[in-house]
Amino acid sequence: MVSFGKVMTAMITPFKEDGSVNYEVAEELAAHLVDNGTDTLVVCGTTGESPTLSWSEEYELFRVVQKAVSSKAKIMAGTGSNSTREAIEATQKAAKLGLDGSLQVVPYYNKPPQEGLYQHFRAIAQATPDLPMMLYNIPGRTGVGLQPETVAHLAEISNIVAIKEASGNLDQVSQIRRLTPPEFKIYSGDDSLTLPLLAVGGSGVVSVASHLVGNRLQHMIEAFEAGNVQVATETHLQLFGLFKALFLMTNPIPVKAALKLQGWKVGHTRPPLCDPSVEVIEQLQQVLSELKLLKS
Repeated sequence: MVSFGKVMTAMITPFKEDGSVNYEVAEELAAHLVDNGTDTLVVCGTTGESPTLSWSEEYELFRVVQKAVSSKAKIMAGTGSNSTREAIEATQKAAKLGLDGSLQVVPYYNKPPQEGLYQHFRAIAQATPDLPMMLYNIPGRTGVGLQPETVAHLAEISNIVAIKEASGNLDQVSQIRRLTPPEFKIYSGDDSLTLPLLAVGGSGVVSVASHLVGNRLQHMIEAFEAGNVQVATETHLQLFGLFKALFLMTNPIPVKAALKLQGWKVGHTRPPLCDPSVEVIEQLQQVLSELKLLKS
């Protein structure tokens, strides 16, 4: 079974000033992330602004990032959709590129019932049986959530191997852990809940903060797994202000602003997202400075 590691980075998509994708910076950023604590890059997820990317832009990003990291890290393609047919087509194309997995978000806006969700994910899995799949539960964005019983039913399908849990509900995570086999991996979809989720059987995080502190997140998880809970807690508390600052506005607005403060030419977010307020930039600058993440 493929291992996606402890720290998976939900990678942003850099844009040029004219709004086109900056593939050169994407390549540089991907290599940097892998050298600084990232085990798997999740490309074209929500943090990568997938709703405003064309499929052709997404496939080119998959290709560019794959080339940049070679065999040093895994690549997971965000190929989910609220159209089952579209998700199947996109995932099949990603599989042909030789990527390592796909991230499948709960269908958004059309609010299918649990049976509809099961049929949706099963159809995608069956269409790409050799490609490992991670489910993505984020009811705050999709309008409907995957119930633990549905997750357990889906976990019986051989290539559905993990879930990114961003419901913010640790009881839900505990119930998923109770109902699924140990080899089914549960990843936090919220940086601030990574440590609590580990305590109820989680494996790691699909992270935004790892753009900035990937090595420290690795250290926190490794400390917890080694039984050094106090060390893990200290790291969590040191980073907690950053975790919260990165969600002062809709993700990925703050993390792109933070990367800009570090000197990365990642551009703006695409409309309908917008630039951060002056107040958010000031708060980010303060947090980054406190964590010594800015060049002096």
